[in-house]
Amino acid sequence: MKASHDPGVHVVLDIYPNVTWKGVVESISPATGAEFAILPPQNASGNWVKVVQRLPVRIRLEPHAGEPPLRAGVTATVSIDTGRGRSIADVVTGFFDLFRGKAEAAGAR
Repeated sequence: MKASHDPGVHVVLDIYPNVTWKGVVESISPATGAEFAILPPQNASGNWVKVVQRLPVRIRLEPHAGEPPLRAGVTATVSIDTGRGRSIADVVTGFFDLFRGKAEAAGAR
């Protein structure tokens, strides 16, 4: 799956905390790695627990003058600006629309 636009990508490595690389999203996986595993992980305890899942994203870093060398095995903090923002007004409107829809459905019974 190709990204439909090129959002701003900023990458900071733990070994160079004062250096920010810029990049471009090359592709986004259609699902998490667990969905494609031969034996997907299961929650054997039966509890509903929120589990963080990683969604593979390929990022191409833009070269810039004077950059330090990249090293394998470092931790990267990646920020992707998708250009989508939500204001408090959007949240409040969505909240009221949710309950308005439930009230209308109950009145139709």
